[in-house]
Amino acid sequence: MPKLVVVTRDGSERTVDGDVGLSVMEVIRENGFDELLALCGGCCSCATCHVHVDPEWQPRLPKMSEDENDLLESSDHRNESSRLGCQIPFTQDLDGLRVTIAPED
Repeated sequence: MPKLVVVTRDGSERTVDGDVGLSVMEVIRENGFDELLALCGGCCSCATCHVHVDPEWQPRLPKMSEDENDLLESSDHRNESSRLGCQIPFTQDLDGLRVTIAPED
């Protein structure tokens, strides 16, 4: 089972197992990280699953859609590593992916 490394807003880091086929957002929520709200449930309509992806992993991720880009534009905490967790399918190829939960807007 592939692993996901999650860094919380307070800087604590935890490695969790994730099921292939879920999104990164779903893996985070299923492992009890309450600070990732994901209010829309993964429909790419709220940006409350905003994460910062470690730069070395960015080339392995699917290209950002226009909708995802537009939603991230509304965040005060967007940077070059910003993605929405609901838009990243968790695959075996992402074993070891490291993300940091972005500050809440």
